[in-house]
Formats: sequence, C-alpha cells, structure tokens
Amino acid sequence: MSFYDRVILPPLIRCACSVKPIDRLRARVVPQARGRVLEIGAGAGLNLRHYDKARIDTVVGLDVSAPLLRQAEVEAARQGVAFTPLLLDAAAIPLPDASVDTVLVTFTLCSIAALAPALAEMRRVLHPGGTLLFVEHGAAPDAGVARAQRWVEPLWKPLAGGCHLTRDPAQELERAGFVLERLDQAYLRHVWRGVGYISEGVARTA
Repeated sequence: MSFYDRVILPPLIRCACSVKPIDRLRARVVPQARGRVLEIGAGAGLNLRHYDKARIDTVVGLDVSAPLLRQAEVEAARQGVAFTPLLLDAAAIPLPDASVDTVLVTFTLCSIAALAPALAEMRRVLHPGGTLLFVEHGAAPDAGVARAQRWVEPLWKPLAGGCHLTRDPAQELERAGFVLERLDQAYLRHVWRGVGYISEGVARTA
C-alpha cells in the first residue's frame, strides 16, 4: 500500500464521507439494520452513531484500510456498539453461510475492485430473506453528466481509492441475484452531479 493510500487518503475519505448531505442519508438508512449486521466498508465508523442499538445485536465491520478501521473501533466503543473489525477485502468474507441478518453498504460499492465476487459473498452470508441496505453514488441518467463521469473517472479513481463514477449500484445488485424491494434515486443538492447521483434502497436475497 502506497504512502498516499496509507496516510493521505484515509482522512480525505473521512472528510468527504461525513459532509451533512451524506450524513443525513446515513441517518435515514442505518437505523433500519437489525440483528447481526455485516457492514461493508466500515471505514472510520461514520455509521456507528446511527444504529438503533435496540434493534441490533452486533456489527461486523469490514474494511481494507487499517487506519480507518482503527478509528471505527474507537467510535464503536464510544457509541456502545458491539463491534468486530475485519481487515480484508469483501471478495472473501470469513463468515459462515446465512450467518447475518443485515448487510449494510454505504458509499462503498463504487470502490470495491472485484465487485461481482464481493456481492456474491454478501448474498452468501445473508440468511434467506435477509436484507441488504444500501446508499451509494453512481452512474447518472443524464447524458451530459454521464459523459463527464466517463471522462473524469480515469483521473478520479487513483485519487479516490479506486472509486468508480460510472457504476450503477442498483443494476449491479440485481445482476448479483438480489431482489430490489425499494429503490429511490435522486441527485444530492449542492454536490457536483458527477458524484451526486444517489441510489438508496433495500434489497433482499431471493
């Protein structure tokens, strides 16, 4: 891992992902989690204060960044959330089949390198009928914005931890075999549209 990825990128990600419009989305989505939760891209623990502790048993937090995951552990202790860190990629999740009630992904699907295997793993560890809660940015429906995303993405990815601007999270979930129970999509206000087209919803295992 490069100096940039180890030292510079983690605080940049924390800053970008904690702005008020994004935090409001977290506050809307995260409290829906219940039971044993697997959080993909737990990062610096920005979701931890939004969990409804009366609904959850424990949170398994997976991330590829050791500095961010250490921050998540500190935040979990502060919030009183039972938290187990997993420092690894989502393409191989060391949990048994059908062992979690909720998978939570917030602004993470964009940056997973091997997305198809990771989604297959998320589906595997969810129990039948389990819930995947998501709020993600991705490919915009407007032609002009989509062109800008395609142009910027090669420059953007190495600076933003591998973040793809042109992925369609809802489409990727369906392709992985999830059933979309609810999907809301809109642009965030006061954010460049290239990074501000948001898909929020609930998916279930078939």
